Amino acid sequence: MAFKITSSPHVTNSNQTAKVMRRVILCVLPGLIAQCYFFGWGSLIQVLLAVATALLAEAGVMKLRKRSVKTALGDYSAILTALLLGIAIPPLAPWWLVIIGTLFAIVVVKHLYGGLGNNLFNPAMAAYVLLLIAYPVQMTSWVAPATVAQHSPEFVMSLKQIFQPGSWDTSYFRLGIDGTTMATPLDTMKTSLTMGLTTTEILNKSIFTGGVGVGWFWVNLAYLLGGLVLLKLKAIRWQISAGLLGALFICSGIGFLMNPDTHASPLLHLFSGATMLAAFFIATDPVTAATSNRGRLLFGALIGVLMYVIRSFGGYPDAVAFAVLLANLCAPFIDYYVRPRTYGHRASH
Repeated sequence: MAFKITSSPHVTNSNQTAKVMRRVILCVLPGLIAQCYFFGWGSLIQVLLAVATALLAEAGVMKLRKRSVKTALGDYSAILTALLLGIAIPPLAPWWLVIIGTLFAIVVVKHLYGGLGNNLFNPAMAAYVLLLIAYPVQMTSWVAPATVAQHSPEFVMSLKQIFQPGSWDTSYFRLGIDGTTMATPLDTMKTSLTMGLTTTEILNKSIFTGGVGVGWFWVNLAYLLGGLVLLKLKAIRWQISAGLLGALFICSGIGFLMNPDTHASPLLHLFSGATMLAAFFIATDPVTAATSNRGRLLFGALIGVLMYVIRSFGGYPDAVAFAVLLANLCAPFIDYYVRPRTYGHRASH
């Protein structure tokens, strides 16, 4: 009998890597559609640009490594990395931003460590952090949600702004119906708290409705729906998602109960920023996460705790990328200490 040895992620014959990747890609689409509805066509353009760059980069690297280009492109891992990065980048960010990020994710983070199954860090999140640190202005310039925006970018306007940066003043698309410049809900909450406002006063701003961010609530709900489908299809394990959301809920709940005037509610934390995207599509990356069931639960919980700590006390309003990368560093440590005991052996003392 012949056996085929492959690198991680290890899946059964009926659920091969390419099949899992395709399912993840399909399930992330509802969130992308919601994102395009509320923030314009820019998100779709960024995703398509990232995917094209990723495929070219993957093919080029595999050619240099004298490996099968067809096999590498056929596992859909490059497409998924590009999709997640394109979703995370602001809709009207300049074209070169997504190209730099995608090249870094594929060439450096993925292939510098040996390709799929060998990378220590989540490629999309590592690229996102690089861009956020190197280009903070471009990476934090989100447009106002369409339902409360004074001006929403159409397809041609989005295309022109992305490929001809400066064609429009980006603040033009960040104006709300009251004429004030709008930031994301988490950024608005964080900035307003430092100015001495209470959460009740902050939630009266036009970017919020019903205690959650306008548009962002529905985007997160769409990613939650896609994530639940992934769980139903058994494409991902539930432990990481449950650990992340549970830890974030508990931490934010404790903070809110202790002082509701200076801490955001659990509802806002769970349905703002990239929370649901992280819980079901980013943190669950089988290559960079813990591998045992108990380990996955701890891995997810660590991300949830780190997200709350950085959001509440750090310098970045949405802490998903930093939390995931820090947890990636801890994954081998978690696996070492929570690995299941081999059957027939006693636990070491």
